[in-house]
Amino acid sequence: MSRNDEVASVLEEFADRLEATGVEYKPTAYRRAAENVRDHPTPIETLVQEGEEAVQGIDRVGDAIAAKIVEYVQTGSIEELEELRSEFPVEIDALTRVEGVGPKTVGTLYEELGITTLDELAAAAEAGEIREITGFGETTEENIRENVPFARQARERERLGDARPIADAAVTYLADADPVATIEVCGSIRRWRDTIGDVDLLVGSDDPEATVAGFTDWPEADAVIEAGTNKASVRADGLRVDLRVVAVAEFGAALQYFTGSRDHNIAVRNRALDRGLKVNEYGVFDVSDVADPEAGQRVGDRIAGETEAGVYEALEMAWIPPELRENTGEVDAAAADDLPTLIEEGDVRGDLHTHTDWSDGDASIEGMVAAAADRGYDYHAITDHATGPGVFGNTGLDPANLADQAAAVDAVRKEASIPVFHGVEANITADGELATDDDTLADLDIVVASPHAALGTSDDATDRLVRAIEHPAVDVLGHPTGRMINSREGLTVDFERLATVAAREDVAIEVNANPARLDANGEAVHAAIDAGATIVINTDAHTPGEFEHVRYGIHTARRGWAERADVLNTRSADGVRSFLEG
Repeated sequence: MSRNDEVASVLEEFADRLEATGVEYKPTAYRRAAENVRDHPTPIETLVQEGEEAVQGIDRVGDAIAAKIVEYVQTGSIEELEELRSEFPVEIDALTRVEGVGPKTVGTLYEELGITTLDELAAAAEAGEIREITGFGETTEENIRENVPFARQARERERLGDARPIADAAVTYLADADPVATIEVCGSIRRWRDTIGDVDLLVGSDDPEATVAGFTDWPEADAVIEAGTNKASVRADGLRVDLRVVAVAEFGAALQYFTGSRDHNIAVRNRALDRGLKVNEYGVFDVSDVADPEAGQRVGDRIAGETEAGVYEALEMAWIPPELRENTGEVDAAAADDLPTLIEEGDVRGDLHTHTDWSDGDASIEGMVAAAADRGYDYHAITDHATGPGVFGNTGLDPANLADQAAAVDAVRKEASIPVFHGVEANITADGELATDDDTLADLDIVVASPHAALGTSDDATDRLVRAIEHPAVDVLGHPTGRMINSREGLTVDFERLATVAAREDVAIEVNANPARLDANGEAVHAAIDAGATIVINTDAHTPGEFEHVRYGIHTARRGWAERADVLNTRSADGVRSFLEG
């Protein structure tokens, strides 16, 4: 596992602290550098070994930032950042998790009230002190007070997209170890929940002590938290990674048990009891002739447990994909052999929501299309931001820009090996209108309509999105709630109603695969499918590297019981074109 994410996070903290202390221009440079370090295919530590000039080869990393990256990788700290932390001793990551509190606001709160932590911010809001600051007022104070609890909760769980690469790296490392017979992630990360607590690893091995010793020697581990004979915990990139080693013969039962969810396991356990069986982390046991089934964990005749499929088979059930294990009907469906055939990684044939350097992306039209073709996609869509509320840095395209871009896309089409759709991500205003005029929209292949502003709590959020869906030019409802995981909750939407309208209007509901969004989520996908609406899985990629995020969207759709046929961009280019023109 490379340290690119770690270094990028440090640069982002640098940017936030600079902005909070009133420095102009530099914060943007650090954030752009952070994005490109995170997406760079070469491990940053490899570039540092090659020298500062190699680090400067990363787009938008100049000599000053490159020197700081080298300093951090070689020493573990940056002197200038440590000085900033000393001069401005605030928990900036925690404070900026509060919706509406950006780095500049943090700076003002520190200067005026000496606020450095979430607890101090909450206390100041409760005491009515924030409203007294010039430029704040009662509304700002109330918003802060209401959003502090969400910020606290966000600190307790990590985004799936931050944790999964660490889990994958740990699995890859351990899978090559001699004592390891089999290994898998478990817990919420195996169910692909959008946030997770810790990374949980399960290993089947007949030599647990050697397995634990190898795990605690993992080069990516920053510290060993604890280590026993068959369990261990380390910290990697700030995340706790827990290992449990079980006997190979009991691996399947343990995997089923520790994957969860709790509600799913209760339903499975109740089904076992109805059949005179007992299921636990050690196996499935026939206890029909046992006087006291609770006398011990391994009481009774063991009839399954080596494989997870065997556990479900012993209970007369089909194996249930982990994403479905939330006790939302999957147990009955598995018993009736009526589980969906879920969409798989590799089924998506193109991306229908991406950005280029014409708006806020980092790659050219040619670069994005070429990367899509290299990935094996059958088609690609360019959908840069249009002008409108909530667009980052006023980078949206007006009608004249879109007309110019259409000509540029036409030129790329002539050379591209795959079909290219030209579209736009239009902004949904607070009243459900589109911020782009109808004549401009009519000339495009695809229109993704997305909310970017006015994302606070609102009773009419569903009305707003319904109105946008009913616009005749709209093809896709992009990231419907506008949420940013662990940052803002987004709109509260009645997805059953929304999906019914989307099905009627032939508008696809997007699963935005950006790990910071995963919007719509699994529950919303399930509602959409039940209503007969079409799903589309897009990455919202701003760089070619972000195409890799598609797997998060696929597994989110699987959590919503999505099959291949439910998803627009599993179809051919002609199939997509037919949907868009229908």
